[in-house]
Amino acid sequence: MKTVSKYILFAFVIVISSNAFAQKGKIQSVKNDYRNFAYVKTSEVLLEVANNGYKSSDLFQKLANSFYFQNKMEEASKWYGELMELNEVIDPEYYFRYALALKGIKDYEGSDKWMEKFNTLKPNDLRGKAFVSKVDYKSAIDEMSRDDIELVNLDINTQLSDFGTTEYENGIVFASARGGGRLYKWNEEPYLDIYTAEKKEDDSFEDVKSIGENVNTKFHESSAIFSPNGKYMFFTRNNFFRLKYKEDATGINRLQLYRATLSEDGVWGNIHKIHFNSSDYSVAHPALNLTGSKLYFASDMPGTLGQSDIFVVDVNEDGTLGEPENLGSSINTEAQESFPFVNTDGDLYFSSTGFPGLGGLDVFVSKGADQKIMSGSSRNFPIENVSEPINSAWDDFGYYENLVTKRVYFSSNREGGKGSDDIYTFKYPEIKLMVEGKVQDVNTKELIPGATVILFDEQGVELDRQIVGEDAYFNLSVEPEKEYLIRVEKDKYTSDEQRFTTPNRNQELKMELLIEKDEQQIEPCDDLAKVLDIPIIYFDFDKSNIRYDAEIEIQKVLAVLNKYPTMHIDIRSHTDCRGPASYNEQLSERRAQSTKAYFIEKGIAAERLTAKGYGESRLVNDCGCEPSNNSDCSEAEHQLNRRSEFIITSIDGKTCDDKVETED
Repeated sequence: MKTVSKYILFAFVIVISSNAFAQKGKIQSVKNDYRNFAYVKTSEVLLEVANNGYKSSDLFQKLANSFYFQNKMEEASKWYGELMELNEVIDPEYYFRYALALKGIKDYEGSDKWMEKFNTLKPNDLRGKAFVSKVDYKSAIDEMSRDDIELVNLDINTQLSDFGTTEYENGIVFASARGGGRLYKWNEEPYLDIYTAEKKEDDSFEDVKSIGENVNTKFHESSAIFSPNGKYMFFTRNNFFRLKYKEDATGINRLQLYRATLSEDGVWGNIHKIHFNSSDYSVAHPALNLTGSKLYFASDMPGTLGQSDIFVVDVNEDGTLGEPENLGSSINTEAQESFPFVNTDGDLYFSSTGFPGLGGLDVFVSKGADQKIMSGSSRNFPIENVSEPINSAWDDFGYYENLVTKRVYFSSNREGGKGSDDIYTFKYPEIKLMVEGKVQDVNTKELIPGATVILFDEQGVELDRQIVGEDAYFNLSVEPEKEYLIRVEKDKYTSDEQRFTTPNRNQELKMELLIEKDEQQIEPCDDLAKVLDIPIIYFDFDKSNIRYDAEIEIQKVLAVLNKYPTMHIDIRSHTDCRGPASYNEQLSERRAQSTKAYFIEKGIAAERLTAKGYGESRLVNDCGCEPSNNSDCSEAEHQLNRRSEFIITSIDGKTCDDKVETED
């Protein structure tokens, strides 16, 4: 793009050093061009010096920078690589730039290597922290990338810079260098002006016109946005007002924000400077929220964390602005954050070189950021990379979307375009999502007909419900990028529920809902320990009093006894073979009687309970301790014998003997 528009918020400190007098003269000859950001001419001269075999840190820094700030990352990465080969002490910032240049040629492994070195040397830098916090950023971006989006390069793009789109009336407003006139030294293109274009029925554009001579001047204008009532327009321009051109102390003409008013005859005029503009820093690229009450912009004003930050300011009813506030380190880094945009849902989009991305400026989004800012509830803004195809290894910026029409515009200098920057557009494909699956028994995987599946939103509000048929199949309609809770219910079964977030693309959403019986059929001779999945009832060594952890398990048996007052049980306590047999029998007897006493204490009639200790006489495996038995059993195998049983001797008048006779 017009490099002034992407990098205007960054000023260089130039240190000139040279060891060879003849080559030093050539470097000095482009000193002023370098300071004035005339990188096309700079790179030509410095490249000649380097190709003559001359090497120095100063030369490679300037040469690499010249290509870097022209977005020629293949050449930039080459010369940053030469700089690293010198193995001299340099500003860690060059490691960061080298990492970005390598991303520009899709060498992500090499980029990560230099980002790790950058983070080691500057551990408190937010860019390094962002990198180490998302080491797997590339796989996350790949996962979110869309292959169902077809980008369209607008017909109205030229071989020059065209970027920064906003919908207005029946068309768009954008910035372009197509106007001719004198060239800007940075990229040898004409200065930018603001243009309008009419939209045709086939979504293409025609009738490109200048927005008006009151707005456009012989210097740069770009990034126009409009108040909800259409009365005001905010835009970016060089520090040129009422025919007065001003520079800062270093000779740089900064960018500023201006406000224009629409007259009754449809002409933009009555232009005013924003009160916090300054000759000492830049203010640029405005964006308004849905209500027009907040204006977001980029600046390197005092309080900026990096080369440029995103700020927000209140908009008064008369179109004047309050005092700017930096959005803080959740959004801003030591690098560049610029080109903010807020959609009608309050999601804040912006471009950055400071967070892990694909290369150059990437577009990021912080969902719901505007609502947080409006309410003052939080200054924590989680962000995510919007992924491909919007982002690329090149500069991607100027994001704009219409959530009603699903139309998106953004700007990029990626390969395959018509000019140095082009405007791209696409329409999000219609997304129809269904979450579907079957209700099954968690243990047997048998289908469970008649279960009720209920869909809730993230706040717990019921949205839909279905009673599954014989195939136990359910399918429920959901929206993209929403959080839901799905619950399944059925009599005599436990409920199950799962939370899930839907994707932003068409894909199958399969889900298994697994539930288990809450009531199990019990009969005489059944062991409640097995029915209730009660593990070993532990007693302290050589003691028979019930421990706290054992009491928790015994409470399950107590609950069943209370629920079925006709139930009688026989409490049986067993040990393993270790220790004298007579002792084990006595110990198990005490434990069985202790358990019986516990139930009586809790209100169970004594006549419903019998108890007996069997010691080691009823082992469930071959882990006996006599010489004829296997003495090499593991602790786990011995443990199987240290068990408690709660055998149902009768229920509802039916006894264990009745069941045995029936089976016989």
